[in-house]
Amino acid sequence: MCIVSAVAIQLGCGRRHDRRADRRAREDVESAASYQSDVEESLGATVAILVDTSGSMRQEAPGDTRPKYVVALEALEAMLDATEAFIAKRPDFPIKIGIYSFSSNVQRLLAIRAYDRAAVRDALDRLPRPGGGTAIGEALRAARPDLYRAGTFRKYLLVVTDGENTSGRSPVDVAREIFRKSDGAVQIYFVAFDTSPEKFAFLKEVGGDVLGAGTGAELRKALDDVYRGKILAEAPAEAEREPVKK
Repeated sequence: MCIVSAVAIQLGCGRRHDRRADRRAREDVESAASYQSDVEESLGATVAILVDTSGSMRQEAPGDTRPKYVVALEALEAMLDATEAFIAKRPDFPIKIGIYSFSSNVQRLLAIRAYDRAAVRDALDRLPRPGGGTAIGEALRAARPDLYRAGTFRKYLLVVTDGENTSGRSPVDVAREIFRKSDGAVQIYFVAFDTSPEKFAFLKEVGGDVLGAGTGAELRKALDDVYRGKILAEAPAEAEREPVKK
């Protein structure tokens, strides 16, 4: 009886070990696999905007008496106003917008949808009051899957932050993972507001870019340079069609 029991225990342990090994093997395969879209994709661009609402965004903006988060909100509204003129010229090329805030945690304020000025303004008005840490990596990680449910070929992550990552996964690791698993299809832009752009030099390694902004006026210009000068400007000519990505 004891021998049979011992054999049964060994077999049970062996099966549990095999299941754990199989699970680890599946996870390794999944972690190495490229991202796949959840829906059929076509022309258009999707932009997930990630706004820092950590405690430091309560501080006065350089050259201004208002907090940095208020100045950033105003600059983002001005940036997105350019969308209407673009859509009027290119109704065949949809622009979809999602808005997220991050401090120690990440919050989706506007699920990705076709640009709607009223919905965008409402989401920005609901930005949380600043407080807590700075989870840049987690914000990138949270928004990325939504890009693959939006149905557009072109995908962008646009981050506005005034500090370094203090909570959750490193943005360096997350950005590298996104670059690798998207085959470079997700472009990442940062605007470093009242902080050194050198903190985000890693973006060059993953096909992204970072612009610095020391004042509110510089922030508006940097956001305009990214949004109109890069994202909207990258839309193909009206007669062109983007190849189907496999």
